Amino acid sequence: MRIVDIRHITVPIASQMANAFINFSKMDVSVLAIVTDEIRDGKPVVGYGFNSNGRYAQPGILSHRIIPRVLEADPDSLIDPGTGHLDPERIWAAAMTNEKPGGHGDRAVAVGILDMAAWDLAAKLAGVSVQNLMAARSPVGLGTPLDRVWVYAAGGYYYPDRGIDALCSEMLGYVDLGYRTVKMKIGGAPLAEDLARIEAVLNVLPDGCSLAVDANGRFDVDVAVEYAQALAPLPLHWYEEPVDPLDFQGLAATAAHYPGTLATGENLLSRQEAANLVHFGGLRSDRDVLQMDSALSYGFTEYQRTLAMLDKNGWKAERCVPHGGHQFNLAIAAACGLGGSESYPGIFEPFGGFADGDHVLDGYITLPDVPGIGLEAKDSLRPVFAQLET
Repeated sequence: MRIVDIRHITVPIASQMANAFINFSKMDVSVLAIVTDEIRDGKPVVGYGFNSNGRYAQPGILSHRIIPRVLEADPDSLIDPGTGHLDPERIWAAAMTNEKPGGHGDRAVAVGILDMAAWDLAAKLAGVSVQNLMAARSPVGLGTPLDRVWVYAAGGYYYPDRGIDALCSEMLGYVDLGYRTVKMKIGGAPLAEDLARIEAVLNVLPDGCSLAVDANGRFDVDVAVEYAQALAPLPLHWYEEPVDPLDFQGLAATAAHYPGTLATGENLLSRQEAANLVHFGGLRSDRDVLQMDSALSYGFTEYQRTLAMLDKNGWKAERCVPHGGHQFNLAIAAACGLGGSESYPGIFEPFGGFADGDHVLDGYITLPDVPGIGLEAKDSLRPVFAQLET
C-alpha cells in the first residue's frame, strides 16, 4: 500500500460579513487529497482534508515543505505494521521532519489539513467511521464514540446592510433548525450598540435557548474588563475571546471581573500554547470552555496530545468545544467525549455544516456511520473533491 500522490487546491469562501477584527471578502481554504494505490469499488482510496475558516489557504507551505516530505519518505515508514495500512501518525511525523520547535501559525494549519486527510484515509482503509477509529485507537478516545454531540450555531456577524431586526431573525432561524444555543459577534461596534444588539436577541430567544457572544480577540484588557462588567448581569452562555489569543495576563484580568463562563483557544495553534493558556490565563476548569481547533493546530494527531495535557492539568474533555464547524471536529468530539462542537449553518459553505440528512434535534446531532469522516455525505463538497481527481 502506497501514497501515489498528494494534491491540493485553493477554494474561495468569500463573504461580505465581518467580525470585530476582519472581514471575509478574501477568505479561502486549502483542500487536500491523499491518493493511494489501494483500489476499492474500482477507484483509488483517497483521504480528504481542509482547514477551518478564519485562517487562509496554505498552498505555499504545503507545496514547498509538507507534501514533498511525505512523498519522499520511505513508503514502508508510513505503514502501521499492525494493520498494514497507512498510518496518520507516521504521515504526520514525516511532514514535520526538520521542523524546529516554535514557529507555529500557518505551519500548524498546513499540517492540520494533511492530518485531516490522513485520518479520513485511515478510517476508509479500515472500513469504519473516523469517530470509531479514533475512539478505539487514541489514548484519549472513549473506546466507543458518543451517539450524538451537542452543537451550537455560530453566526451573528456584522453586515453592512443588516440591522438588529435581521440579526434577531437570523438567531431565530437557527432555533428553527434545532439549535438551542446561538452565538453572535461583538466588538465591531461601540459597547452601547453591542449591548442593544445582545439584549434584542435575548428578548426574542425562546425559553430553553441561550446566547453566547464572541469578541474575536478585539479588546485590550481595559475594554475587555469594561465589557465583562457590562455583560456580567446578562444570562449569557459564554463571553468568548475577549483579548488577544496570547494575552494570558489580560485574559486572567478579565476572568477576575467576569463570574460567568469565558471561552477561548481557537487561535492557539499548538499544544504548548494551550498549556500556557491553562497555566497563565486565569481560566476556571469548572466553568470555562477551551476551543482549540484540530484543523488549525496540527490535526488530531497533535490534538490528542493536547487533550492528554489538559487532563493532566485538571481539565476534562467535557470543557472542550472546538471551533471550526466542520465534520472532523464533530467526529473528534464524539470520539473523545468533548463538550460539543461549533456549527456554521449556511455559512462558509460548502465547508461549514454537517452531512446531508443529519439534522439538529434539541441542540444535538448524530454522525454519519460511513467509512472515513463522511465528507462525501455532503453533496455540496463533491464538486470540490472532483477537482482533485485528476
